[in-house]
Amino acid sequence: MRDRLRLAIPNKGRLLESTLALLKDAGLVFEAHDRSLVSRVENHPLDILFVRTNDVVEFVADGVAEVGITGGDILAESGVPLPRLRDLGYGRCRLTAAVPTDAPYDTIADLNGVRLATSHPNVTRAFFADQGIAVDVITLSGAVEVAPRLGLADAIVDLVSTGSTLQVNGLRAIGDILASEAILVTNEASLAQRPGELDAIVTMFGSVIAARDCKYLMMNAPATKLGELEDLLPGLESPSVIPLAHEGMIAIHSVVGADEVWGLLPKLKTAGASGILVLPIEKILP
Repeated sequence: MRDRLRLAIPNKGRLLESTLALLKDAGLVFEAHDRSLVSRVENHPLDILFVRTNDVVEFVADGVAEVGITGGDILAESGVPLPRLRDLGYGRCRLTAAVPTDAPYDTIADLNGVRLATSHPNVTRAFFADQGIAVDVITLSGAVEVAPRLGLADAIVDLVSTGSTLQVNGLRAIGDILASEAILVTNEASLAQRPGELDAIVTMFGSVIAARDCKYLMMNAPATKLGELEDLLPGLESPSVIPLAHEGMIAIHSVVGADEVWGLLPKLKTAGASGILVLPIEKILP
């Protein structure tokens, strides 16, 4: 076995920027160069391989890398049964069936007998076969959304995040085929031989992902208000309570969901809290 793990990640595309941010936020120190294939992490026994997006699955499957970051849609399209270590919470999109705005199709079931253009032919064929819907799948490597306008297909199956690209090209979505996001994958050999090292990577990334969804709240309050304030705080556990120098006053510290903060602050203030601080969290280990 190699002394250092190898992590394969895309060298370009929609997942690259967020993947680099995850690695940096996890505390990994390395240099990413546009033309380098390998970057050595200085503070962890890990080498990062920058490879073509569609090659990440192959590198992990062949054991060239023990772990990799790819899209769920890419793994599904490859058909390679790699173990998924965890979802990574970014790069979320949907593989969606879409038709021209004026087309006489309202649901996926209406597509029986049509020509479908897609860059995900394997997933598309499998989905429609499972549904018992006969379609003619046309494989395109790019610009799938223009296929109906050019007369190549009656409908498309393509990745959608906001849906704006569909609208620009005169298309409307009629149903989702697959939900996708960035995922961390490994291979069976690494899972069996290096479980501790893989667990360290999963814990490292998981602590960052958990922290992104939370904020750290600090506030002062009269001790008599503790019960009321505690009822308002939906934290990981019960809040920390610290006596202050002024008699009858306490400091309350709690971790809350990031989406809850702005609705929570007015309620805390009304309940007697003051000096409220909202702080970011780097990592959380539940």
